[in-house]
Amino acid sequence: MRRRRDSSYNGIPRWVMAVAAVGALLVLLPLAAMLGRVNWAQFIPLVSSESSLTALGLSLRTAAASTVLCVLFGVPLALVLARGDFPGQRLLRSFVLLPLVLPPVVGGIALLYAFGRQGLLGQSLEIAGLQIAFTTTAVVLAQTFVALPFLVVSLEGALRSAGSRYEAVAATLGARPTTVLRRVTLPLVLPGLASGAVLSFARSLGEFGATLTFAGSLQGVTRTLPLEIYLQRETDADAAVALSLLLVIVAVVVVGLSYRGPAPAGSGGRTARPGTAGNHGRVAA
Repeated sequence: MRRRRDSSYNGIPRWVMAVAAVGALLVLLPLAAMLGRVNWAQFIPLVSSESSLTALGLSLRTAAASTVLCVLFGVPLALVLARGDFPGQRLLRSFVLLPLVLPPVVGGIALLYAFGRQGLLGQSLEIAGLQIAFTTTAVVLAQTFVALPFLVVSLEGALRSAGSRYEAVAATLGARPTTVLRRVTLPLVLPGLASGAVLSFARSLGEFGATLTFAGSLQGVTRTLPLEIYLQRETDADAAVALSLLLVIVAVVVVGLSYRGPAPAGSGGRTARPGTAGNHGRVAA
């Protein structure tokens, strides 16, 4: 009998699979080693202590707030970079994506000299009675600074992949730019926007260097879970390992939400096309 051909064959050579396995081990082996050091008998008491729950709650709240800011500022930035054509566009993209390659502590120093008491804007804010550095607001700003590029990269890629032909058709039908954005552009790139937002949340959740430099480590105010882990490492190794595992679990869940698997066959990974039956004549509404 002839062997049935597998239509899902992807053509990956065996040596590529072997190298990929080594790369996977490079990530999984340290995590497995950490699992081996967890004090399971004390795991629940360690992660449910008052300081741990306070740090976790603060991390979740500030990460959610920074994600909202990333969406608020990242969507316009991605639209300008993907659809705009103006002098200095590449330079703007370089600066927007700069936090991806900068050490977070450098970002914290930059924020401190911008919003600190003696900073560029901080002096004026201090006169107005507003203090940002070493407050919960500083945590949110630090997380937004490092997480914003993740949303911009994801959304800009989705915008470029989607193209602009549907938007052009909507414009020829008389739709205003805001209507085109709301009714055509955003529905097309919604999966990319959602993925970028989840990744921004995950990056904010794990932020350490910029937060420590710009916001400090005040329990209940600026001490997020990564900072709590760092402090516990110096005094209680079991607590540090338990909290590290907790953060890994939360991060795995969050990152897993950003990947929902491949789109069904024939869908092309896109949402319903604007301009198809039932949309003609309504896009300009």
